[in-house]
Amino acid sequence: MLVIGSYLLGNISPAIILGRLYGVDIKKEGSGNAGTTNVLRVLGKKAAAVTLIVDVLKGVAAVLLGRFLGGPELYLICGIAVFCGHIWPVFFRFKGGKGVATALGVILTTTPVIGASVLATALVIIAVSKRVSVGSVICAVIFPLVMVFFDRDLMIWAIVLGLIILITHRKNIVRIFKGEEPKLKFL
Repeated sequence: MLVIGSYLLGNISPAIILGRLYGVDIKKEGSGNAGTTNVLRVLGKKAAAVTLIVDVLKGVAAVLLGRFLGGPELYLICGIAVFCGHIWPVFFRFKGGKGVATALGVILTTTPVIGASVLATALVIIAVSKRVSVGSVICAVIFPLVMVFFDRDLMIWAIVLGLIILITHRKNIVRIFKGEEPKLKFL
């Protein structure tokens, strides 16, 4: 039940909801992605901040509920479920965001020190490259590698999160290598 609840929690899409409040179909504007970066480009900083916070908190809530109500392993499954619910939401025809903010909430709650280190790394990469996707992709690779040294018990779980983020960013990766990935103009 907690896993299904976590998946449904992931279905809550602040990007789509805020888009509707602004009279915009976020899935048809900008990159068409229901995530923070597209909300930033289409709706502005305030809407992007709300989107980021809600998406991160979904990950935090699912892990905490799984940990306190389900036990040692269930919180990891709840983290994957909320992450997948964000990316493939049943309520929005399985077309959600790319999962980075929700994964961040999951990772920060599961492994706070490593999560904070990965977040700091991502912020540096984003500041230097001026591309959120570059930070997301590099950290999707770094996170599982770091887990090899710090918590091998979570390595498979970290690989699953990282691979899914790489899959959701496959078009971004192609654009990065072609030099066609757009920069954020206000960083």
